[in-house]
Amino acid sequence: MAAASTTKISWRLSEFEAHSKMVSCLALAKHSGRLLATGGEDCSVNIWSISKANCIMSLTGHKNPVECVEINSTDEQVVTGSQSGSVRVWDLEAAKILRTLTGHRSSITSLSCHPFGEYIASSSMDMNIKLWDVRRKGYIFSFSGHSEAVRSLAFSPDGKWLASASDDCSVKLWDLAQGKVIKEFRSHAAAVNTVQFHPNEYLLASGSSDRTIKLWDLEKFTMIGSLEGNTTPVRCMLFSPDGCCLYSGATDCLRVFGWEPDRCFDMVSVGWGKVSDLAVCNQQLIAASHHLSIVSSYVVDLKRVKKSGGSVIQGIIQHNQPLTEPKDPKGATIRRSYERPTTTCSRLKQRADADRRSPEGERRSPSEEEADEKLSSAEIHNAEDYREIFQPKNAISRTPPRMSEPFPAPPEDETVLAIGHQLKDLVSPFPDKLQAAQPVTSTPVQRVEPTVVSNVKRPSVVGPPSSSQNPPQPPVITAKQKPQPKIILSTRNEPIGLNVSDFLPSPANHRPGALSDDEAVTQIKKGHDTMCVMLSSRHKNLETVRAVWVREDIKSALDTAVSINDLSIVVDILNIINLQPSLWKLDLCTTVLPQIDKLLQSKYESYMQTGCTSVKLIMKHFWVLISDTLKATPSVGVDISREER
Repeated sequence: MAAASTTKISWRLSEFEAHSKMVSCLALAKHSGRLLATGGEDCSVNIWSISKANCIMSLTGHKNPVECVEINSTDEQVVTGSQSGSVRVWDLEAAKILRTLTGHRSSITSLSCHPFGEYIASSSMDMNIKLWDVRRKGYIFSFSGHSEAVRSLAFSPDGKWLASASDDCSVKLWDLAQGKVIKEFRSHAAAVNTVQFHPNEYLLASGSSDRTIKLWDLEKFTMIGSLEGNTTPVRCMLFSPDGCCLYSGATDCLRVFGWEPDRCFDMVSVGWGKVSDLAVCNQQLIAASHHLSIVSSYVVDLKRVKKSGGSVIQGIIQHNQPLTEPKDPKGATIRRSYERPTTTCSRLKQRADADRRSPEGERRSPSEEEADEKLSSAEIHNAEDYREIFQPKNAISRTPPRMSEPFPAPPEDETVLAIGHQLKDLVSPFPDKLQAAQPVTSTPVQRVEPTVVSNVKRPSVVGPPSSSQNPPQPPVITAKQKPQPKIILSTRNEPIGLNVSDFLPSPANHRPGALSDDEAVTQIKKGHDTMCVMLSSRHKNLETVRAVWVREDIKSALDTAVSINDLSIVVDILNIINLQPSLWKLDLCTTVLPQIDKLLQSKYESYMQTGCTSVKLIMKHFWVLISDTLKATPSVGVDISREER
């Protein structure tokens, strides 16, 4: 595949409409690097798989725009903060709200999740920081001391300290067990936007609108470095997992810094605009940004980024100049490492039990909070992805599994970025965008042949037209309604979703309950606009696959069809290939066989037929080769051609 030989350092992974109104915040999952949470002015929070434009889950219940969102360290919970000052904690695996926390008097500006315990920290435009225990209502501590809004919060890796960055140009370090400030750092000349702890050493980094990053030694409480060179404000930062370098995200630019001495290892131009968050996964840096209602994700291949060498910073970065190695190499400066407890901080827990506070005027009555939580809901849009990520087959581990495969780079020629374009053209997952949207349930949304509108289906494109391709209609509930068959046949005498008897002349004794002409027309039209949108989107996806087929080859086209994550598209392509048996090649099987397995387990007979036909052709073309390979006696050494087969 073309992507395999790419020399790209960075590329756009996906771009999609995330909310029906403007997106106000987003957060990447640091544990897996594969999840994205977005909050918008439509008062909802949406959960996405980073490489797909299909919304996995929507969290609703906030009555004001969502201003802040954070995913916890295990990807099990999402914490959201609204413009009204309320904080909500959601359980992603159980798809429900856990707790509503009220206490702030104005908009939430930052959130952070404790690395071990059931604690979260929140900051607000009211300049206060609150520490919460998710298991109980009411906050543990309320920290005050900043003179302007707090923009970033971060727990130390051992969970004992909390760092806060503010518009007042200061960074404060708080002791959670004592509930007081340890040290205040002041060296920035403008608002501090982000703060991050080193994963191992007693080291803290702060990024500011003054376009610098300051590094602070947490043993001596002194500044050990000032990383310069950014031409725009530092928007987000991330230490590498091994702590050897620091990634700095600014507008359209990624810089890789080292310290002691201060130096820039590399600079990568990325068109991500005002980047909002960074994560590392499989030797790739994942970034996400938003503009209006659009969210974009980007990938930087860290294998192609320099993380050593570089030139010493002297006012500005001097690129491509040799660096004289310091006399004391990196690591010679011995700095304390964090001691990570096996359980939650006991001292913090004791303080939580003793000092839980709920002052009057800062919280509502329990009945109001319970009523609010009842109105909150988690609607699953993509049940297949939801089960795969949040309900893995291995019930022992509740965390989403790490995927071993990195995100593939696009082809070198960017005339058709198949994945990016198809994601852009997918149907918006928000019901208010469609004229005849349907309620979302926990039932998987199959994009296949037409059936009841409450579970929207798509008809098959390839093949002769039949009565099954009429737009799906909502069923009329009758006293004795026949249950839907487990297997939906490919040939039917009536469209699914319509009760034909409703449109036939009624007996005289039932004539008063018959539908009028206007009611009958309305019943027929219901769902028509939705189906038109679905078919239009499907047509665009097929055009994308066709363009790849014409420009490259059938293997690339099939890979693109699979990446769309829509079985109906795969069925359409397989139906074409099955009509021309000469197109079958052995290298197609690695892509096709997992999809055929899904088709054979489908409830749609036409899908099973397509899968069976494909298996039959594979066996017809390659059975002799498969049989000979299995029967062949092992040879001395390595048979390259046999290993390839």
